[in-house]
Amino acid sequence: MELQESAVAASRVSASPETRYQPRNPAVMAEVERLLTGRTRDIRLRGELGRLFQERSWSRTAKIIRAWMIWVTLLDVLTLGLNAILLPKAVSLSMLPPACILPPAALATAYVWRKPRGVRLQRISLLAGLFLILLSVTLVGVSAGGEFYERHLNIMLLVAITAIIIFAIPLAWTVTVASFALGLYLIFQLQNPMLERGSAVAATLFFASGIIATVVARRTITILAQKTFLLELRDMRRVAELADANARLERLAKTDPLTGIANRRWMMETLSRLWSAGAERRPGTAMLMCDIDDFKNLNDRLGHAEGDRCLVKVAGIIQSSVRRNRDHVARYGGEEFLVVLPGADEEAALATAERIRASVEAASLPNPASRVSPYVTLSIGVAAQAPGEEIIAPEKLQNQADAALYLAKQAGRNRVVFYQPDLSTS
Repeated sequence: MELQESAVAASRVSASPETRYQPRNPAVMAEVERLLTGRTRDIRLRGELGRLFQERSWSRTAKIIRAWMIWVTLLDVLTLGLNAILLPKAVSLSMLPPACILPPAALATAYVWRKPRGVRLQRISLLAGLFLILLSVTLVGVSAGGEFYERHLNIMLLVAITAIIIFAIPLAWTVTVASFALGLYLIFQLQNPMLERGSAVAATLFFASGIIATVVARRTITILAQKTFLLELRDMRRVAELADANARLERLAKTDPLTGIANRRWMMETLSRLWSAGAERRPGTAMLMCDIDDFKNLNDRLGHAEGDRCLVKVAGIIQSSVRRNRDHVARYGGEEFLVVLPGADEEAALATAERIRASVEAASLPNPASRVSPYVTLSIGVAAQAPGEEIIAPEKLQNQADAALYLAKQAGRNRVVFYQPDLSTS
């Protein structure tokens, strides 16, 4: 029972907040390995990997988008105030209606990105919000005319470029934002009375090269972020595998490989832990030393394979005869088993020992070489540390159970003997 509890505890310790992003599907991890062994520029996250990446990066992306939208709104309001102070009244008033498009569009987008929503709603809100922001900046210059016309078109491109650079959004969304910016620039430059058509197209092509380079840079940043995510997934998987391997090694080191119950080392650690809890908090404890009668004769007559099967079955019977949530059973060596019963007095210990002995005998496991019975039997020595008595060391209690076992063997085997100092031969 304790071995199972320690394994659960180990798995809880090895878990981390990042494990919820760890894919359990082996096919997904195989895809991670495939992508990492290929060229970085060919990384594309699709399906489950794409979903995990978006889930992992959403919080940071949403925070950046909300902050950007709020600051754009503040700058728009500040600019309107300065225009009202510095520019002629007619010019500032012409800028007011189109400038009023920006704040509600930006704040609405920020509101949508306050918490995770459907991908479609997020895409529509962001692209619509950015389009209205870019359109607002453009119309402010167009409404004012003159030097403000081309100046605000350039400002609009700058706004678009900043969004492209800092928004970690899918490539298709980024390309759409770039298309909005270039489309607005070209359309309004063609209508610019101060600019010839050829100059408008040339200027658009010039700015297009810069925006395309920005999109490519944004794509590179995204690919590197995705690669980092894949490396994290691989590292988390390796850490989890290492933790599992360590837990298995620990269980193997404390488990008897034949019977599957605890071994002597684990029992010694358990005894040390029980006694180190403090005498004032530890109630009485009992120990049972169990030994299979004439086991050597069984091995000689039926062979070691049958002897191993006998040990496995006896271990299972002992384990099923005790309190699984409190008692401890270990194969102590050869055909001997040590049972520790925390909180058990003499009466409870004797009842448990007799239940074990009777269950083994009732199992009718063959032992034709036994001097006691044609079936496998147990001799059990019992020692108990009664509550309230002077605390004795676990080694001494174990020696008392051993002495009682010796007396059980002397008395004819297949019996339970409780340790009595005046009856001990030790």
